[in-house]
Amino acid sequence: MMGDMTNLGSLMAAVMFVWAIFGQLFPQKFQTDVMKYVNKVVSYVYPYVEITFHEYQADSWFERSKAFVSIERYLSTNSSNRAKRLKANVVKDCESVVLSMDDYEEVTDEFQGIKIWWTSSKSIPKQQALFSYRGEEEKRYYRLTCKREHRDIITKVYLQHVLDEGKAIAVKTRQRKLYTNNKSENWSGYKRNMWSHIIFEHPSTFDTLAMDPKKKKEILDDLMMFSKSKDYYKKVGKSWKRGYLLHGPPGTGKSSMIAAMANLLEYDIYDLELTSVKDNTDLRKLLIETSSKSIIVIEDIDCSLDLTGQRKEKKEESKEEEKDPVRKAEEEKDKKNKGSEVTLSGLLNFIDGLWSACGSERLIVFTTNFVEKLDPALIRRGRMDKHIELSYCCFETFKVLAKNYLDLESHDLFSTISRLLEETKMTPADVAENLMPKSFEENAESCLNKLIQSLENAKEEARLKSMEDARIKAEEEAAKKIEQHGEKVQETDAKLGDGGRKKSDQDTENGCLASIR
Repeated sequence: MMGDMTNLGSLMAAVMFVWAIFGQLFPQKFQTDVMKYVNKVVSYVYPYVEITFHEYQADSWFERSKAFVSIERYLSTNSSNRAKRLKANVVKDCESVVLSMDDYEEVTDEFQGIKIWWTSSKSIPKQQALFSYRGEEEKRYYRLTCKREHRDIITKVYLQHVLDEGKAIAVKTRQRKLYTNNKSENWSGYKRNMWSHIIFEHPSTFDTLAMDPKKKKEILDDLMMFSKSKDYYKKVGKSWKRGYLLHGPPGTGKSSMIAAMANLLEYDIYDLELTSVKDNTDLRKLLIETSSKSIIVIEDIDCSLDLTGQRKEKKEESKEEEKDPVRKAEEEKDKKNKGSEVTLSGLLNFIDGLWSACGSERLIVFTTNFVEKLDPALIRRGRMDKHIELSYCCFETFKVLAKNYLDLESHDLFSTISRLLEETKMTPADVAENLMPKSFEENAESCLNKLIQSLENAKEEARLKSMEDARIKAEEEAAKKIEQHGEKVQETDAKLGDGGRKKSDQDTENGCLASIR
């Protein structure tokens, strides 16, 4: 036994000595060629196939490979219980721990009776680089090993199964995010931080949304139909996207509606601030950087940019054949100082132009308090497919709020509130503020009484305002009549001359007094 071990050690030492001499006598290129042919010979007799998935690819140097990420998720869920060494990652504010394979660990998987080996590894450079774009030079990768006879099943079926499972796991475990765009001037560096984000944790749902139940069900059905219509949109030749226009007075729940949509469909939200976008080109770049399963929101679009008067301005400019060069230069300077040069045409292309098809399963939502101010081309069907009016609080909306805030489904004061809501206008936000208890001494009945008092005050304010408006209107009409009568008198004086002027002045005075009375 000792003799065999001695002979084996001597053989290994001899092989290492020969390899060292070979490395010194022959150039690197020759060694590479020899190893290439040796690997070819080994591949003819080696019974396994190996597929390597690198963390970073050459065409996306700063972004992790989607295949690598999907495999990582798949293995962490399906094979981590078989690994002996694991890495832990905490997600969702320490609510859960995700385990994954540690480096140089191997696990097995089984698919249709076929055994597959997965290995997690990394390559470390011999010399540490002085500068690294990613902050590290270690190159991590997964290696799949299977028998040669199973090659077709593994490459055509199993790998697609792994990628699909990885995507499904990502949807279930991902943290949804709320994005906002950075100013175009700050898009610098290799990371190109066009969007900043926080974790989206808004509690609004369709169950708590204060609106008419029939309208709520209509919107719910529309959203669910959209989320399951991928094949239908492909069949009819349309991009898988849908536009919603939310319009109504302030405080009617437009922002809460958007949050409820995101929570229902589990989408991210991109809150687009148009005034921070330099021009139409940057607007397209922002669109490209958005993900699928998302809602792109432009709130108060009538206030974001002056998009309504652009067509009129262009027509007026086309009529001016000559223009003062100095004035033209000043206008150009003012235009640059305004910041954003996004045009109506650029926004229209953003919504449904060729670039809008760069993603899928996406909602585009506009909100406005004054829908009549928007250009008809911006809100036509095909761009804003569904128009949703969120108006003042009605009795059905109040019942939802009473259930949410006071846990009441009926009360003796409901009939009084119903009558007052028909007689006056109050937004759901104002109703909710009155229903919310402000101290521990307040109960449901005191909150309802507070709402009744607020509704009666609003009704009285509306009555007084109506009377004041009527008085101002009457005074304006009287002043207008006096002015018209004065013009007629002047015309009469001109016809009658000095002889009839005295009588005309007396008539004017009498007419003015009568109008005032």
